[in-house]
Amino acid sequence: MTILNLFKKKDFNLKNEFLSGLTVALALIPEAVAFSIIAGVAPLSGLYAAFSVGLIASIFGGRPGMISGATGAIAVVVAPLVRSHGFEYLLAAVVLMGLLQLLAGAMRLGKFIRLVPHPVMFGFVNGLAIVIFMAQLEQFKISDSSGQGANWLTGEPLLIMSGLVILTMAIIWLFPRLTKAIPSSLVAILAVSALVLGFNIDTKSVGDIASISGGFPTFHFPTVALNMETLKIIFPYAFVMAGVGLIESLLTLSLIDEITETRGRGNQECLGQGAANIVTGLFGGMGGCAMIGQSLINISAGGKNRISGVVAALTLLVFILYGAPIIEKLPMAALVGVMFIVAIGTFEWASLRIFGKIPLSDFLVMIIVTLITVFMHNLALAVLVGVVVSALVFAWDNSKMIRARKHIDEKGAKHYEIYGPLFFGSTTVFSEKFDPKNDPEEVIVDFAESRVVDHSAIEALNKLTERYQKFGKVLHLKHLSSDCRKLLKHSEAILDVNILEDPTYKIVSDELS
Repeated sequence: MTILNLFKKKDFNLKNEFLSGLTVALALIPEAVAFSIIAGVAPLSGLYAAFSVGLIASIFGGRPGMISGATGAIAVVVAPLVRSHGFEYLLAAVVLMGLLQLLAGAMRLGKFIRLVPHPVMFGFVNGLAIVIFMAQLEQFKISDSSGQGANWLTGEPLLIMSGLVILTMAIIWLFPRLTKAIPSSLVAILAVSALVLGFNIDTKSVGDIASISGGFPTFHFPTVALNMETLKIIFPYAFVMAGVGLIESLLTLSLIDEITETRGRGNQECLGQGAANIVTGLFGGMGGCAMIGQSLINISAGGKNRISGVVAALTLLVFILYGAPIIEKLPMAALVGVMFIVAIGTFEWASLRIFGKIPLSDFLVMIIVTLITVFMHNLALAVLVGVVVSALVFAWDNSKMIRARKHIDEKGAKHYEIYGPLFFGSTTVFSEKFDPKNDPEEVIVDFAESRVVDHSAIEALNKLTERYQKFGKVLHLKHLSSDCRKLLKHSEAILDVNILEDPTYKIVSDELS
């Protein structure tokens, strides 16, 4: 991978890539600062993470146009570690997180994102849209005089903040009807900022959150003891961070794939995220992963190539080094308005119209994932619970699908033609299909339209064979696939296996994963 690869594809507009990158850079600042506060680290740690993770993941990741940086999902995980052991242990955990993500990419684990059902994706994006929306509400608060809490804005400050947010959203909504040559989000930020600065309107600015001024990130190896005691402390955090980061990144990749009707590379994204976090941990960053909100801003602004992500990261660095005095004057209302539009665009409104048109179990999975995402702010747990519930529902539904068609041939042998998978959930129903006591001397079980899936299925066949043995009868198994025969080859209780005319099962290629 070289810098020339950034220009490999011809279907991009360099102006759009630059302008969308600039827009994303502006939107990254308040998010990075807010997540730094959640994690309990200095704002510059979040900004450095947004720069380094964004830059490296944009160049080496698996999805052009996807934006990475410091995220709330990672911040929530690392906060306890920072409180209990300090910043240096966080940096060590981030480096280990990156190594684990590299390992996941080397093991080609990115392909397992295919196991995430569509209702889980709906729940994920809906929950994330609500989280993005709710996170912006903090900007409608102001710290009290004691500095111990925050109160909601009231009166004129609330009206000004609300009016500027609505104006920002209106510009984003209406400007594309005039022209799409310039990203509407960037136009909205510049227009509202010009209005606030030109008329000296008193409203919350970026500088009211924290200063973003700093130097170039420098190499810093975490000052922790390199021993098993340290590993015991950081490994649980690093493992969860790696999992959360990859799940959020791969789900964002899948969402952008769907929007752009293209295909990213899951395993390459694992490698890119791993390399990014290793570098981040060695340069003072708090770690990060893909950001769905900023990725959607980038895609909607025309950023389809890796260039936009690189521009966003480098522009953010320029802001840190030289542009802090100007950027800190930008009104938060403009950035809040942009994120409100992102939240509205992220939410799958179609999911509200499909109730009654999809299985109730799928709708419940979608609701469960949304609620866990919103109230626990744990995207990895939400997706995991959604996948587990979907898998259990699938297993239950398939356990009732096994069927047996019966007939007796001219030689007097009874045939059982099995339909549906034989696995742990269907073994009981399968066993009830047979009548060893009243069946003839020879029985043939045909699996041409079925499949022996797991060890529970093997045990069910063993027990069925034993039942027929008690009555001195012979049981044959017919049309078993090669993988089924491998499962059965060590099972001595099976009396006879007819392997003629085995069906062929094909598996989807992993070539592009």
